[in-house]
Amino acid sequence: MFRFAAPFAFAATLTVAPLWAQEKDADAVDQLFDALGMPEMIEIMREEGLAYGETLASDMLPGGTSAEWSMAVSAIYDLEMMTEEVRGVLGEALEGDDVDAMLAFFTSEQGARIVGLEVSARRALLDDAVEEASKENAALAVMDETPRFQMVQDFIDANDLIEANVIGSLNSTYAFYSGLIDGGALPAGVTLETALQDVWAQEPTVRADTTEWLYSFLLMAYQPLSDDELEAYLAFSRSDAGQDMTDALFEAFNGMFDDISRALGLASSRFMLTQEL
Repeated sequence: MFRFAAPFAFAATLTVAPLWAQEKDADAVDQLFDALGMPEMIEIMREEGLAYGETLASDMLPGGTSAEWSMAVSAIYDLEMMTEEVRGVLGEALEGDDVDAMLAFFTSEQGARIVGLEVSARRALLDDAVEEASKENAALAVMDETPRFQMVQDFIDANDLIEANVIGSLNSTYAFYSGLIDGGALPAGVTLETALQDVWAQEPTVRADTTEWLYSFLLMAYQPLSDDELEAYLAFSRSDAGQDMTDALFEAFNGMFDDISRALGLASSRFMLTQEL
């Protein structure tokens, strides 16, 4: 799956690589990070996380939510920390990839419009009523197998979005369990092995929820695009640069969400044990 240079040649490359080239690469990744709307998207993810924290408190903490819990969740979903982690891992994951091709697409008028639609749709889904309506509209499109549904399905398949998101969700859930276990909030019989079994038992539900959300989000986001515009985006997604970019984004965000989930598990343990005393 991976192709590495011979160790000796690779070491030589690291030794002689000029500083200006490294700075140029970092600048290109910074431009791509902004062109993809990552700062805005991470802000939305923080808002989603804060809302999830309230749900988590209602489901798991004996006393429900509190000002102290809200502060803890806010600290976990620290915007600067989230942004720095995603940017750092993205830069590492994109090393050796054709970032210029990615920039050419997403700094174009068409690419910028697509990013704007994705960010707007993600923000709109913060409203429960909008999310419910979007799911209903998507369900109709899926049932009728409309031409736009077929195109979005091709886009999902080209980027392996369902499988990648399911794996990411399961890994984050496992990270949350590990935080609960390390925090001492679960019975002694609950181990990482039994937690893993429980996580895998959730896989069908996670897959169904992921599939529903993806079609809901993408059908809403890309509704204003013409067929030609969506076909152009699909063509880029199928290119080497598009595939590399998708892989890098998943690597960056999966790492961030795993860290956040483990931190939430540890925080939940602390509050659960404190409230039981």
